[in-house]
Amino acid sequence: QVHLVESGGGLVHAGGSLRLSCTASGLFFSEYQMGWFRQAPGKERELVATISRSGGSTIYADSVKGRATISRDNDKNTVHVQMNSLKPEDAAVYYCAADGPAWNDILTPLPSKYDYWGQGTQVTVSS
Repeated sequence: QVHLVESGGGLVHAGGSLRLSCTASGLFFSEYQMGWFRQAPGKERELVATISRSGGSTIYADSVKGRATISRDNDKNTVHVQMNSLKPEDAAVYYCAADGPAWNDILTPLPSKYDYWGQGTQVTVSS
């Protein structure tokens, strides 16, 4: 059974930073593209960033470009996103997701394409 467990959320002041982590189990992690998504109240779930199997390719949402960095460690089955210069509009529940097994490194920003999801971690940004 696949499990994705997020951690690292919390309350941060605007301008601050957070590093979100996701630990995966029950899958061959290196065969999966991994993504971070977020969902704010009343809004649709949206991509934050996604990373290819080897970590060589990434996609970022325009809203976080230059402020977010996604990375993965295939030896530890973990994926992280470092969020800097946080804004109140970054407040949301952040989800880790896995898409695969992937046969190529064509990344997708669509939540519907991801097969497994974590429970989410809340990020609150105070102004």
